[in-house]
Amino acid sequence: EEPDSEVRLKVAQCFRSLSSSSADHTDVFDALETLNSYLDDGAESSSTAAEREEFRRTQYTRTLRVLVGQLQADWTHSLSAAQRSKLWDPLFLKGPPDQALLVLMEAVTHPSAGLDRLVSVTERFLQSGRLADLLWSFCLRSVPPDSAQLRETLLARLAALPDLTANRLHPNNRPLFTPQRFYPLLATEMLAALERICRALRDGVDCSLTFVAQTLGKVCLQGHSGLVLGVMAPRLAVCTRSDVVWQRVSWKLLQDVPERCMESVLTGLLQAADSRIAGNLVLTNKKAQFVLTHKVLLLQYKYETQVLRTVLGYLASDRDRRPLLIQVLRSVSQAWANPSAVKHTPQEQQLYVSKTLLLAASLLTDAELQEFKCNNLVSYGRSDDDLPPYDMSGDVEASRAAPPRYLRDCLEGTVQISSLCSVLSVRFSLFGSFLLLHMEDKFSVSGFLVLRQAAMVALTAVDSVPVTQFLTTEFYSLNYSLRQRLDILEVLALAAQELSKPAADKITAAASELTPYQSNSAASWRQEVEKRIQNKTKRISKGSAQPRAGAAPNRYAPVAGYFFFPLLRNYDKPEVTFDLLGSDHLVLGRLIHTLGLFMHLAVNAPIAAQMGAALLDFVWAVRYHADQTVRRGVLFAVCSVFLSMPSQALMMDLSQQLMETRTWLADVAEADPDADCRSLAVQSLVLLDQNLKKQLQNPNGLSLES
Repeated sequence: EEPDSEVRLKVAQCFRSLSSSSADHTDVFDALETLNSYLDDGAESSSTAAEREEFRRTQYTRTLRVLVGQLQADWTHSLSAAQRSKLWDPLFLKGPPDQALLVLMEAVTHPSAGLDRLVSVTERFLQSGRLADLLWSFCLRSVPPDSAQLRETLLARLAALPDLTANRLHPNNRPLFTPQRFYPLLATEMLAALERICRALRDGVDCSLTFVAQTLGKVCLQGHSGLVLGVMAPRLAVCTRSDVVWQRVSWKLLQDVPERCMESVLTGLLQAADSRIAGNLVLTNKKAQFVLTHKVLLLQYKYETQVLRTVLGYLASDRDRRPLLIQVLRSVSQAWANPSAVKHTPQEQQLYVSKTLLLAASLLTDAELQEFKCNNLVSYGRSDDDLPPYDMSGDVEASRAAPPRYLRDCLEGTVQISSLCSVLSVRFSLFGSFLLLHMEDKFSVSGFLVLRQAAMVALTAVDSVPVTQFLTTEFYSLNYSLRQRLDILEVLALAAQELSKPAADKITAAASELTPYQSNSAASWRQEVEKRIQNKTKRISKGSAQPRAGAAPNRYAPVAGYFFFPLLRNYDKPEVTFDLLGSDHLVLGRLIHTLGLFMHLAVNAPIAAQMGAALLDFVWAVRYHADQTVRRGVLFAVCSVFLSMPSQALMMDLSQQLMETRTWLADVAEADPDADCRSLAVQSLVLLDQNLKKQLQNPNGLSLES
């Protein structure tokens, strides 16, 4: 028989032994030893090299899944610690590491028996250098036999391992699986793989850095560049200082980073003060050139002065890169001298641009500075005094359009004027909102913040759709402070409350605030006498003093979607200038609370069901946030959904989510350390039960079985 056929027969026999073992489990031990023989190398193995290769290629993944499925069998509980270490664990630790990691992550992240044993094996897998073996195995594959989908799956599992284990093991997660421990370990394993690559290149063996670069980019894109590059950058800086092979490997590593991850990797490397790590990447990669010469220097202003020195020094340190330094100096000088930028950018950014300008100019030689000045004079032409005045003494004012002579012409002009006025009204609202959002209290006006907020609320209430679209777009735009983003949320919340009030209530309230006119005429004392008579007259019954307020439409309901959905659109995009899902948890908590308020005000609105489903999906990802303000906002949003969504839509459309939501609310009500969170969780449970009872009592609602 062929070796692969014999391997299949032996493996199938081992599986049968594992499934139906004898009383003393000797057949199980023999089966485990047989399977281990296909993973042993050298003279100690009882199988041939061809059999071992066939087993690793076709039978290994299936073997691991069978072992995971047998964790409930009796023989697994009879294994001693020594037997597990000799027979069971090596099957996960000696085979192809990519297949082992995928099977382990699949078993750990899904409900299965023997979770503690799987977690322990995963810990040994990470601690025994198997991640370096995994990365090295892909470095040797010039033409990878695996599919692109399998590689993406492996990258996703590897980069998100702390998140996957935390979701399954919370709150009993292992320390090694936390981001603070795992990502530095992954960085160390990547350095070990790079060390093997350098040794292989010195021996004349070709290697591929694609998978290592993809792993680095994926981890940095998910926001862990500080933990990974904090370990890798210093080591790479030391190794590339005197080793040409390490320089080539480092440059090739950064060149192979996917373009969508390049910005995250470069911003993490800015803390490294040695430009040998990047080489001439800025000349060969357009995305890297844009990030280093434009975005870091002109669009963002959060970096320290040392980072600016690093970027500009990197551009100035090589003859091929010095033209980019001249280009940067020209762009920065234009931005620094732009009057519009001076008026509409914060002082911190102006200081940042000024530092960049001075540092860039200090790196130029005298000859380069002189050439730069001459080129700018030729380009701009930087004075009007040299131009002779134009003679306009004989100019005649151009004749205006003739006045309308017919009714048709008059009507057409009226329509045009009305259209222009409506367009100007919208443009005024948008321009006024922009000015108020950027306005500063330069003259110490009393009550400036209150007046500014009231004006923005009034504009939003009058022209709801365009102003709301503007504010929700600006909330995720660049170059805004956290205070301005909080102002946007407060204005939207107050405007939504204003629109939800009936117009009749506002008229009545305004009329009650008016002071009556005091007169000395005869009518005044007659009214006073009549009033005294009315006070001393006894009546059996008296009608209502004021007419009952008539019904008024809710102005917020038609525009609720414009307030709500744009704020859910870009919260997780990496190009925003603030870390909404990270350190800026204050803005995250306020955002969730504002969305909950929008949901509460949309009661009985046709769009309430769609808003509720979207809000539950959004807050579900941050329900275990460490900050109590965010958790309170999440629970307030859940309460708003239960209050505002129709009971039938809540139970029919979200029936599957409600079971998990109920379990989570019960856990919060019992174990959350914050008293307000526990109280809100109890209220949410009460509301959920009320909705369920209402549907059970409704003859057209849910049945008890469903």
